[in-house]
Amino acid sequence: MSQASLFGPEQAPNAKQPHDLPVRMRVLITVKAAPNPSAAYGETVCVAGLRLDLDAPGWVRLYPINFRDLDAGVQFSKYDIVSISARPARADPRVESWRPEVGSLRKEDWLRPWARRRPIVEPYIEGSMCGVLQAVRDNAPARSLALIQPKEVLGVDIEPHPGWTADEQAKIDAYVGQIDMFGADRTPLEAPRFKGWYRYRCHEPNCNTHRQGILDWEFVALQRKLPGGPADVAAALKAKFLDICSSNHDVVAFYVGNQAKRQQTFSVLGVYYPKR
Repeated sequence: MSQASLFGPEQAPNAKQPHDLPVRMRVLITVKAAPNPSAAYGETVCVAGLRLDLDAPGWVRLYPINFRDLDAGVQFSKYDIVSISARPARADPRVESWRPEVGSLRKEDWLRPWARRRPIVEPYIEGSMCGVLQAVRDNAPARSLALIQPKEVLGVDIEPHPGWTADEQAKIDAYVGQIDMFGADRTPLEAPRFKGWYRYRCHEPNCNTHRQGILDWEFVALQRKLPGGPADVAAALKAKFLDICSSNHDVVAFYVGNQAKRQQTFSVLGVYYPKR
């Protein structure tokens, strides 16, 4: 990877359009965050990716999406290319945020080998998480999505998840208590068993390290499949998410995103790790 690609192209986000008419966009899905309870939608997933439209390339966030409510034919995976109509999310100050019209979603392709993903994704890799944070501090709302290559991964912290709060559980109970239009039962969203954080140092010379929560769908899905008691599962999670940052991979970078209400709080939404 060249030094130029390490620190990325000019990455100022596209301004939101002044009107609220839907825009058709093609998106390479790079992020599927773990689902969370929602009062309006039962449960929602934050999805992000790279727009492939020549007139408006760059990061985009699609929210809300109730993934389990999607028809099987349009449920998508990371590195799928999808087309979808969306409108600017006016209640969200972050310019990358759009409200998708979920019924318009169409899957176009899946970029299975890393070789097909790399030319699209790697120009967006940059080295300074400190710089992304400073931009938010200086002039929020600033860019809220990025792909950061750490200089050094210091560790993964794993702690038991405390379970849903009373407010979150009430949202789940209300959603499960409804009967959908086909009369199907809804199963409640289970809380993860564990929470996790990456600790790393970015390429900023004076970086004091970053500790960011792991909100990746895969982090939650894996812990539900792992056998054994809590200590065994925690150890396996830690080993897995450290291993994907090892020298066995040609590039390691973190997809990061912030919160609308706490824009200085960034989390790791996924990991980019093509093998050598």
